[in-house]
Amino acid sequence: MPSFQARHVALALAGLLLAGGVLLMRESVGTPAGGGKPPPAPAIQVDVATVRYQAITDWHEYSGRLEAVDRVEIRPLVSGTLTQVHFQDGALVRRGDPLFTIDPRPYQAAVDEAQAQLTAATAQAAYTGADLARAQRLLAGNAIARRDFEEKRNAAREASARVQAAQAALQSARLDLEHTRIVAPISGRVSKAEATEGNVVDRGNARPLTTMVSVSQLYASFEMDEQAFLGMNGAAATGAGATVPVSMGLANEQGYPRQGRLAFLDNSLDPQTGTIRVRALFDNPDGRLRPGLYARVRLGAGAPHEAVLLREQAIGTDQAKRFVMLVDAANTVSYREVTLGASREGWRVVQSGLAAGDQVVVNGLQRIRPGDTVQPTLVRADGSALAAGDAAPLPGPAPDAQHRS
Repeated sequence: MPSFQARHVALALAGLLLAGGVLLMRESVGTPAGGGKPPPAPAIQVDVATVRYQAITDWHEYSGRLEAVDRVEIRPLVSGTLTQVHFQDGALVRRGDPLFTIDPRPYQAAVDEAQAQLTAATAQAAYTGADLARAQRLLAGNAIARRDFEEKRNAAREASARVQAAQAALQSARLDLEHTRIVAPISGRVSKAEATEGNVVDRGNARPLTTMVSVSQLYASFEMDEQAFLGMNGAAATGAGATVPVSMGLANEQGYPRQGRLAFLDNSLDPQTGTIRVRALFDNPDGRLRPGLYARVRLGAGAPHEAVLLREQAIGTDQAKRFVMLVDAANTVSYREVTLGASREGWRVVQSGLAAGDQVVVNGLQRIRPGDTVQPTLVRADGSALAAGDAAPLPGPAPDAQHRS
């Protein structure tokens, strides 16, 4: 019995010793070498930009179609047989280049006939004029009756009128002969020929022989809504749109690389649609613009004004609220709710909530919370590193970084 009690006591002492060893191990692992509290977590590295105001322009964007400045339907002015087509379908031609030739022989014969009639009329006028001159001398000597003199004067006048009629007939015949050679009235691109050699055409043809469009400049035509029209400055609203910035991009182009000018505002708004017809004029140096192409048009609205712009990555979302994180002089993060305006290509206009000089976190927003201590790195507003020698972050957007509405 004593031996059993001794073994029980020995086992209890061994358990106590084991528990004490575990507690000592835990204390040795969790306690720093020098004693005291554990070291604080390292500061989070973030990129910070200084808020600045800058001049921006509000933009309105529209969809439209390209239209030719000049479009001409080529129709025959005389009837006859086509003897020659001088162009390739779809070719570029200059003003005055020949397009079609109609058989000129009947019209040349008409010119010759008119010329002969003019010659005869001129000869008759010369004879009657000389006869009238003799009658005037005889009348002075009372050697001719007054009635005979009047007849000769009337004959001379009729001969002169026949000369004028013959001259007009000759001019008309020459004009018809000239119209047998159809030339380009403008410089531009010609469509396909609707009639080929050997076909008889008539001056009353309902279908044109071909069409031509100018290519050096084209219109971008679109519809502007009433509110946008009312927001335009006075000069633009009256049609003097030389100072209104207008740019355009085709369906396969990024942004709006083509610059133009406002050329036309219609004289009234359509009450059914609430829009007004607008045209912007664009140069076509590379010849890529064609009538009918889809065009994205960006039109400046109003005068430039001061605003704050931030990248989308610097703006957080808290349910229905939008916010940014500010860094103060002690490198402590704070929450700031902001009101946003329009957006353009990754930039957002901040309408309220920020002031010039505020330090905003532009990279690393997801890694921080209000009250955290951070290690800020000063960068530009777009998140790029400052260039050597920059004393302060430059404004974020490029010179044309303007937003749309």
